Amino acid sequence: MMRLPIAAVLSLLALPVFAQTEIPPAAPVLPAITVSTVGSALLRDRVLASGLVGPVEQVQVQPLIEGQPIQTLAADVGDTVAAGQVLAVLSGTALDLQKSQFLASLAAARATIAQAEAQLLEATSSADEAQRVNVRTAKLKEQGSASQAAADQAQAAAISATARVSVATQSLEAARAQLALVQAQLDNVELQRSRTQVVAPVAGEVIARNAQVGSVASAAGSPMFVLIRDGALELRADIAERDLLRLVPGQTATMQAVGSDEPLTGTVRLVEPSIDTVTRLGRARISIDAPDRLRDGMFVDAEILVAERQALAVPVTAVGSSAEGATVMRVQQGQVSRVPVVTGIRDAGLVEIVSGLAAGDLVVTKAAAFVRDGDRVNPVPAPMTN
Repeated sequence: MMRLPIAAVLSLLALPVFAQTEIPPAAPVLPAITVSTVGSALLRDRVLASGLVGPVEQVQVQPLIEGQPIQTLAADVGDTVAAGQVLAVLSGTALDLQKSQFLASLAAARATIAQAEAQLLEATSSADEAQRVNVRTAKLKEQGSASQAAADQAQAAAISATARVSVATQSLEAARAQLALVQAQLDNVELQRSRTQVVAPVAGEVIARNAQVGSVASAAGSPMFVLIRDGALELRADIAERDLLRLVPGQTATMQAVGSDEPLTGTVRLVEPSIDTVTRLGRARISIDAPDRLRDGMFVDAEILVAERQALAVPVTAVGSSAEGATVMRVQQGQVSRVPVVTGIRDAGLVEIVSGLAAGDLVVTKAAAFVRDGDRVNPVPAPMTN
């Protein structure tokens, strides 16, 4: 065991003894809490929907005459046709024969009229002559130069001649009526002949053709052609029951078709007044601005813009719920207080604050953070995202 020299021990004993000092207690460390600033943001209230594309108006083309075979077809599925354009031609052979018959009947009726007019002229002339003879005979009888029998005979002849005029007049009227009847029948045949050309009643796109060459045209079966009027398409979007009353005609919509990268635009054309009792879904009809980029029957998603405004907003995560309703944790001078708020539009991770806060207020970014009403915190600002 090593021993220290006495001189070394004495030198150690001579060292000064330092006084023991007290260390003051440290200040409490406040928890760091991320806060967001209440600011203005452009918020959009949208309704999400989806559905199938269909025609705004579907037009069925049926033949206007029946019983005639289809002779030619001038349009096919996918063709764009104009109003009045010929789609198909029916055979008109039987109608041509009827027209020839009525033309012959028309000529006969005109000849009958000419004959009746001549008979009326002859009867009128005879009646005038008989009336003159009757007058002369009556005067001679008064003078005693003619017998009563001659006067009676002349009067009877005048009456008979007048009756023949009436008969001739009626015969002429009957002939003219027959001519009018034949003319009407001829006009009807001409109308049917014009209807052998099946034309498009409106401009549009042909989406179905059931007609076949050689088949007999009939209005009782399937339509010969089906058209989309003016090629106009619409989205028949299914809407959740809670959102249906928020929609009105005129609202704009953005649509996305399956397999397409470019969005489409449209406008709400009609909101149907009923809701399906099974699915609890309503329906809105959205007209499509560029229908040539879609096809009938395609499935499309849509976002309907209900409202758009600049408003005070906070992150959605900052809003909690309590018995009072929606609340936020506001931070003022490092102290937390629970504040009830009225919320509005939710969009892009933000929620509109209708009342309860003012611009520039600080709120705890996450309402679920472990802070309570009255806690003191160290607020750490977070940038407002939009």
